[in-house]
Amino acid sequence: MTDRIVQGALRHVLEPIFEKQFARHSYGFRPGRGCLDAVRRVDGLLEAGYRYVVDADLKSYFDTIPHDRLLQRVGEQVADGRVLALIESFLNAKVLEGLNAWTPEAGAPQGAVLSPLLSNIYLNPLDHLMVQRGYEMVRYADDFVILCRSREEAMAALDLVRQWTAEAGLTLHPEKTRIADAAEASFEFLGYRFDKGRKWPREKSKQKLRENLKPYLKRTSGVSLKETIAKINPKLRGWYGYFKHAERGGLNDMDRWVRTRLRAIQSKRHGGKGKGRGDAQVKWPNAFFARLGLFSLVEAQIAARQSMKMVH
Repeated sequence: MTDRIVQGALRHVLEPIFEKQFARHSYGFRPGRGCLDAVRRVDGLLEAGYRYVVDADLKSYFDTIPHDRLLQRVGEQVADGRVLALIESFLNAKVLEGLNAWTPEAGAPQGAVLSPLLSNIYLNPLDHLMVQRGYEMVRYADDFVILCRSREEAMAALDLVRQWTAEAGLTLHPEKTRIADAAEASFEFLGYRFDKGRKWPREKSKQKLRENLKPYLKRTSGVSLKETIAKINPKLRGWYGYFKHAERGGLNDMDRWVRTRLRAIQSKRHGGKGKGRGDAQVKWPNAFFARLGLFSLVEAQIAARQSMKMVH
């Protein structure tokens, strides 16, 4: 707890210094910026005709940042040796895994208060290199894409990134890094799957929501349906808040899955086999769950879009 307080105070002092240096296309862990801002920027570039995408993946980025080079970059803006020594002490803090303790020789500890800022500081030169060469890069922490108008431009951009990362002691994942033609193939970025001008929640994002909801949606649950719905609604609203810009079909998939699980609970309680399809859909239609207050992703999206039309 003491370390977190000290790191928070240190970040409070350092962040304004480095924030002035960061590039406009960097969105991760920065004041007033977030994932959806980065997603909107990608949307805008695709609409402007940037169809070739360098989909890059830094292999184990947070675990491989060289300490000496990171401290050197911090030292370019911070002259106080006590501050630099304090940062170094956090980077070199021992890690306990089970009964084994070891001191990391590289990396910024994931989950540490100061690590997001340090990760941005280390990649800042790459951000500015991309700007200088005229490339449209969108970066959120270690996740970034570079959008280009031609395949040749995309190949040149990827070569430049490969050269920079190698010199910086980092590694591009050989299997996950690729060039995609957005007009013919899909690519994923920040939880969304971009597919020929349309956006969907990627399958991993939907699976993560299912895993979060499953403990509340067991067929043998002894909790009342109304109470169950009250518990899952905040999770559904939170997920919707991020994926509200997705295609309706992706939201409908999740709505259908939730109602199927709730019908299975009802079926089990009424002497059935605990299946949420077939007759269960007739006995407990969508309107039944709506009356109990179940949050619908699709209905929320429809209401939001109608509201926007009325405003305009």
